[in-house]
Amino acid sequence: MKTTKAGRPARAGSSPAAEVTMIQTTDVAELPAPPRPWWRRVDALDWVRVGLLVGGVLAVALGLLPRADARETVERILPLLIFLGAVIILAELAARAQVFDVIAARITIAARGSNLALFALCLLFAAATTIFLNLDTTAVLLTPVMLATAVRAGVPALPLAMTTVWLANTASLLLPVSNLTNLLAMNRVQLSPLEFAARMALPQLGALLVVAGCLWLFYWRRSPARYEPPAPVKPVDRRLFIAGSAACAVFILGVITGLSIYWVAPLCAVAVVVAFAVWRRAELSWKLLPWRLLVFVTGLFLVVDTIGRHGLSDWMTALIGTDPGDEGVIRAAAAGGVLSNVLNNLPVYLAGEAVVPVANHDQLLGLLIGTNVGPLITPWASLATLIWAESCTSAGLKIQWGRFMLAGTVTAVLTFAASVGGLLLSIHL
Repeated sequence: MKTTKAGRPARAGSSPAAEVTMIQTTDVAELPAPPRPWWRRVDALDWVRVGLLVGGVLAVALGLLPRADARETVERILPLLIFLGAVIILAELAARAQVFDVIAARITIAARGSNLALFALCLLFAAATTIFLNLDTTAVLLTPVMLATAVRAGVPALPLAMTTVWLANTASLLLPVSNLTNLLAMNRVQLSPLEFAARMALPQLGALLVVAGCLWLFYWRRSPARYEPPAPVKPVDRRLFIAGSAACAVFILGVITGLSIYWVAPLCAVAVVVAFAVWRRAELSWKLLPWRLLVFVTGLFLVVDTIGRHGLSDWMTALIGTDPGDEGVIRAAAAGGVLSNVLNNLPVYLAGEAVVPVANHDQLLGLLIGTNVGPLITPWASLATLIWAESCTSAGLKIQWGRFMLAGTVTAVLTFAASVGGLLLSIHL
């Protein structure tokens, strides 16, 4: 029987040229694909992060941002960077200690196999965590819980992940403790915590109702109506589970009791690192450090400070205006929401606060709403979204950023309308 050079039988009626073509095609297909260049393996957001840092360093080197101002900026954000690094390490090691697996199993069991009940529980859990703690705590500690919940329930992870990030950003209006910008605004408008909550109750209610509807429409309704509740989880290493649980509990208690998060978070992270060093040293590596987030934050503040010295304040005044009435509230909220998605909500709030007249309390609250509920479109719009994205990446959940931005745009516009409308209604009641 006639055979090819590869030892395979030739097909009847095939020509030598066809045999050669078949052999060559097969051999080429079996060769391993050449590795892609390193610059093609880098995530697009990584280019943005590094680009911001390079831009900030160049601004200092070229004199666009004086060295003294740059040093002051770095000294101001250094505690923030330490806090962010510490809480991310704390959350990552707590996840490896199965703290979140245990919580996730209890949530899925409590929902009794109903997708609708699971949606309601996750919504309430995320909203309560953000309102009574703060949005960064939700992003850091709740994201792994939601992702583990999806695994335990055998349901898609994306709806639970989106619940976390959208509620982290939009459920932070009610209490001053919910957001750093709330604390800054409360001092400016001279409201007590209860007075602040009373003024922001309608905006918060409107935001929650709209976000719940959009979450169901865009993500949850496609999930199966029923799932099989999992069995309770027993930690593999009970010592690490206890250490991780205790560290998370101390961190949350520290936030609730008003202790400085800038030393509570590092202490809790160190405690868990020590526990892993004693009982599971192989889990510790430099990959735990969230370098992407730290690079982004540093570059962002340097770039925003540079822009501020070259006309940002004048531009913000032109956008926001000085009208103390309804028009001023709407303009401030719209400017805050749009610019938060272009830059980041924290520097945008600070830039806007600097140009809002001190007497315009309602206008400042409008700016606060815009910078709190608006950052739903771009992944860099808030630190909570950045922290959430880091957790999703660590868990292997790939986010389709095009869909993220499209759904976020619709939700941001509707949430903006509901929350600003609630503020205007509370003003005129």
